[in-house]
Formats: sequence, C-alpha cells, structure tokens
Amino acid sequence: MHLYRSHHCDALRLENTDETVRLSGWVHRMRDHGNLLFVDLRDHYGITQCVVDSSSPHFARVEGLSNESVITVTGPVKKRSNETINNNIPTGEVEVWVEEFTLQAAASTLPMPVNQDAGYPEDIRLQYRFLDLRRETLHKNIILRSSVISSIRRRMIESGFTEFQTPILTSSSPEGARDFLVPSRLHPGEFYALPQAPQQFKQLLMVAGFDRYFQIAPCFRDEDARADRSPGEFYQLDLEMSFVSQEDVFNAIEPVIAGVFNEFAEGRSVTEPPFQRIPYDESMLKYGSDKPDLRNPLIISDVTDVFRGSSFGIFAKAIDNGAVVRAIPAPKAGAQPRSYFDKLNDWSREQGAAGLGYIIFEEEGGKGPIARNLEEENLAAIREATGLTSGDAVFFACDKLNAAAQFAGAVRDRVGADLNLIKSGSFDFCWVVDYPMFEMDEVTGEIEFSHNPFSMPQGGIEALETMDPLDIKAFQYDIVCNGIELSSGAIRNHLPEIMYKAFEIAGYGPEVVEERFGGMLNALKFGAPPHGGSAPGIDRMVMLLADEPNIREVVAFPMNQQAQDLMMGAPNTVDDEHLRELNIRLSLPPENKD
Repeated sequence: MHLYRSHHCDALRLENTDETVRLSGWVHRMRDHGNLLFVDLRDHYGITQCVVDSSSPHFARVEGLSNESVITVTGPVKKRSNETINNNIPTGEVEVWVEEFTLQAAASTLPMPVNQDAGYPEDIRLQYRFLDLRRETLHKNIILRSSVISSIRRRMIESGFTEFQTPILTSSSPEGARDFLVPSRLHPGEFYALPQAPQQFKQLLMVAGFDRYFQIAPCFRDEDARADRSPGEFYQLDLEMSFVSQEDVFNAIEPVIAGVFNEFAEGRSVTEPPFQRIPYDESMLKYGSDKPDLRNPLIISDVTDVFRGSSFGIFAKAIDNGAVVRAIPAPKAGAQPRSYFDKLNDWSREQGAAGLGYIIFEEEGGKGPIARNLEEENLAAIREATGLTSGDAVFFACDKLNAAAQFAGAVRDRVGADLNLIKSGSFDFCWVVDYPMFEMDEVTGEIEFSHNPFSMPQGGIEALETMDPLDIKAFQYDIVCNGIELSSGAIRNHLPEIMYKAFEIAGYGPEVVEERFGGMLNALKFGAPPHGGSAPGIDRMVMLLADEPNIREVVAFPMNQQAQDLMMGAPNTVDDEHLRELNIRLSLPPENKD
C-alpha cells in the first residue's frame, strides 16, 4: 500500500465496503461522542468521515489534534447506518474505521477558521492566504479558474489559433495606465517596463507573418484596486488575427466566450452568438454607460427638448448653458412611499449631484415638484418618450453631456436594483462598438487617445486630416457581460502615415513616435497586414462564473486594495548595496506625522 494514500478523500463508495484503505489529509472537523471520535478528513478532492473507537490506542492522540493538522489513517471501509448517512458529500454512505494513525504535521492555533465560509477580515485572509485557500468556496473558485483557462486554451487551438509567449521585460508605452518599472543593472539610469498588455508584440507577430495568435497573458498595471480589478497584475486571453475585419474578430471570439460560459453556467442562461452590437453613443444615451447591464430593462431617454424653454426654470436655464436632460423610467414606482424618493435624493447628493428630480404619473396628471412647474403638453411628451403610464415614475439627470450620462446610468442601476427589475440567472453579452478615437481631457483641454492608440480610425487617413478629432470613430470594441467589461479590442492601424498622424493629434511629435514606438513603426514600414484582435479578462470571466462580487475571490494570491501582498510582505525595502548596484538613490517623501 502507498505510504500516504490508497484513495483520495472523495473516492470511497458502498462498493468499497470492507476494503482496507489509507487516506491522508487535513482534519477538517472533529466531533467527540464520548466513546467514538468522528473526524472529517479533507484533501484537495473531498471529505471522508473517519471513526476512532475509544478502545483504540490512537484515541487519545487523535482526540488532542487541532483542526488542520495533517494525518494519515488506515482502516476498513464500513457502511454507515441509515440514520447517519450524509447526502451532502459523495462519500456520505461510508466511513473509515481507523486502525493505524500517523500524525504528519500538527497545526498551531488557527488565526481564522477554515471549515466555514463565514466572513472574516480581509487583511487576515490575505495574510494567511494559504489557509484561506483551504476554504471550500475559495478552493472551488481556484479550481474553476483552472478549468476555465483549460477550456479557453482548447477552444482557441481548435479554432486555429497558435499559442505564443511574449516578453515580460519591455519598454514603457501609453496603454492607459501607469507602468511598473524595473531598473536595469547593465544600463544605469534606464528602466524596463512590465507589459500593461502584449499589445505591440502581438501586432509584431502579425507583421512577422503569423496568422492567428493567442496567449493566456499576464499584464501589469499600476492601478488602484476596485471590485472588478486587481491592482498590480491580471491575466487576459490575448488574441490577434491577420487579414480580418471587425466582424471576423467577432465571429472568431464569440463561440469561444459563449462556449466557455455555457460549459460552466450551471443552469444559467447565456447569450448565444451573434452578440448584440451597440454603438458607443447609443450605449451612453440608453444605458448611461459603455458597460451596459442588459439584464436591467430600463432605457434612458433624452428629454432635453421637452425642457428647453419650459417653465421649469432650473432645467431650462441649465440647457441654455449647454446641459442635457436624461429621463430614467421607474415602472410602478408610484406605489413607493415618499421616503423612497427622499432616500434617493439623499443618495444622489452622495454621488455628487445637486439632487434627483422626479415625476410620479397619475391618472389626472403628474405629481411632484417638477410636475407642478411644467406644462401639461410637456408632461405628456415625457410620458410618451419614456413609455410610462399611471402608477409609474420617472427620474431626471440634468448636467453636461458626459456627467449627465454617468449619473443617469448610476440612477438606472440603483432603480433597477431597488425595484427588483434586474434579471437573475443569466449572462447577457453585447459588443459596444464605434468608440471615439479621441477624447478631450476636461482639465487640460488636450486631445488624447480615448481607447487603444494603435487603432484604425474609421475613414482612415482622410478622417484624421479632415474631421474634428472628437468626431472620429475608431474600429474599437468591447465585450460586455452583465455590466462588466470583459475585453477591449480593435482593428489595428497598419499604415505608418496613419500612425504618425494619429499620434500627432494626441500631442506626440514624429520624433517621440520614433523614439517610443520605433519597433512598431519600423515594422509597419516593411509591409504589415490588416489585423485586429481583442483581450477578454480571465479574472473577470471567472468572477462572473463563480458569482463572486470581488475579483480577489477568484485569484489565488491577490494583493489588497493598497497593492500590498500581506503574506509575502511585498512591496518591501532593499538594502543599500542592492540600490548601489542598480545605480539608484532614493528620494522619499517626508513622513506624514498626522
């Protein structure tokens, strides 16, 4: 018999009755019934109940064990009595009576429980992540992650893609986030950058003559944490294709994404290809976001013209100063008490808005402060624009275009949740397409790239030379599922003259382009194919499939919100000798004595 185990802890069944078996694992839970000890023994695969009789020479040693001690037991498999069968585990009809026992490793007092999934402070969980990972839910999530990656890799290969690896040490580039920098010992004063994405390298592979590339790629960005984003690093399904249009990319990736989600949906519905295509401008108008949650049926309407020149002076004056008005419907909300509307008003101020105006529609007309100061024909126009009837309500967002869209989107999300309108048990996918090529920085007034700097503008060089930059659309697109952006992608610019011109508009002169993007630029000068791709986030896909609200629940060893690894103590200081070797001198900010 093997030194440690003949079976895994999920393997034993009735047909194993009377077999002598050996199991190894962690003490998950122990119950002392006086003359009998019941030990739930856990390994990677599952749990088996083991029984120690008080007459056993091992009774006292087992009785003194702490949870999470590692043990090996040997003994016969016995059928449980009918009243003790546990239908919650696969091994629940049998148990192992312990005849031999070995303590492999005793566990110290635990800083957190392992045999329950109850909430526990995140700092403790991350400091003792190796314990946290033993918990059933988190363990299951990490296994799911591995299975999802295996499924993706298989589907990509079956679709004719070839897996390549791209460099980790590279140069800095404007991908939209801060770089992590690595000092060079051999080149004093110079730094590598960890890749924010393999963007340039995958394009260079296309220029090199490869046709369909993919990679489960690590990406590094010095960004702040949020629920759907880990600080530091993440993984994405990076892909690129040659001689393709936008639709070709969609047709290639949709079956992969839909297939993976169907494989792990566990009864939840999945949008079947082709996914809906929603232009960016339409998405911002109807949903107040370029990451629309299509499970929410509420559609935002533009009612600016209804209020323009109206007797509701607050909105009318704002419109004269460049504002727009968005209407967010709230079906059947008229039955809500006044306190509901007051709470939403308070919430809106917490979001930075001046307040949240509303109208309640009744048979005889509108109700509320706005309705009292608005003409009947305007009330009728709002009702028609929003499709509302008696008993419904409507909320309003009035601000400059982008601010109004964002606030209206937040109201849509809040009202949809409050009124239980959001569909459950589904993964609703769409593409958001036709992103603006450029945007204006609201602080500096400068023109900058709104998305990927290597994208092909719709209309090509002519658009760059003749159109207002803010009116130029690009062949850029995102996959969105349930309000979560899964991927960004684009058809790439493959012509040097377009690259020069696009970067010029964004404030980069030719010398800067040649210095910072010389590799890409030179490649385009030697015959580049039309190409494009995308990069769905692995972590976010698993987060959705696991039905977890926070991405740290599907990453084995995540950092905390301050980008710290509490378990390994990173980041940390290095000694002066190491700094001298790298030709680095520290200039730290003064300590905050507050």
